[in-house]
Amino acid sequence: MVHVRVVRTFAFLDLCGFTTYTEANGDQAAVAVLADLRALLRAETADHGVRVTKWLGDGAMLSGTEAPEVLRCCVHVREQLAAVSPLPLRGGIAEGPVIMFEGTDYIGGAVNVAARLCEHAQPNQLLVEATVAAEQQATIVTRPLPSVLLSGITAPVEIGEILGVRPLPVSSGTIAAA
Repeated sequence: MVHVRVVRTFAFLDLCGFTTYTEANGDQAAVAVLADLRALLRAETADHGVRVTKWLGDGAMLSGTEAPEVLRCCVHVREQLAAVSPLPLRGGIAEGPVIMFEGTDYIGGAVNVAARLCEHAQPNQLLVEATVAAEQQATIVTRPLPSVLLSGITAPVEIGEILGVRPLPVSSGTIAAA
């Protein structure tokens, strides 16, 4: 069996109320919402160098080697989806060492924490491990939340809510006057 230990940032993103929406509006409307989500995720992950690791019905698991890009990607997806979708997005983000199994699957605590944070999040809320929030203060604006007990995780997890992203620094190059 081929496996290796790596550090990655993981995000789980999920549409809120998809089943109820499908029952109320029919399959065609539901598929259109899902198509919008997937098109947006494909575009944003490509722009940020983030990978859609798994499609999960009305959601997705993302992974990346650069935490700032995963965070920016999630915020951009949430904001853009809010403008076009009748359903809000929620998400959970965590980082840490995991087992990369057979080159395409990840197993470990960071994956589990990100998934459970997504389940815990409210509509339009992106939850992040407090350690990631602290390390990425230059990238994201967060507010601390009380620690939570998550299913399958033995210790309480310190978390924050991502409110937005900070602007990228402007390069120090000079611009010639015309």
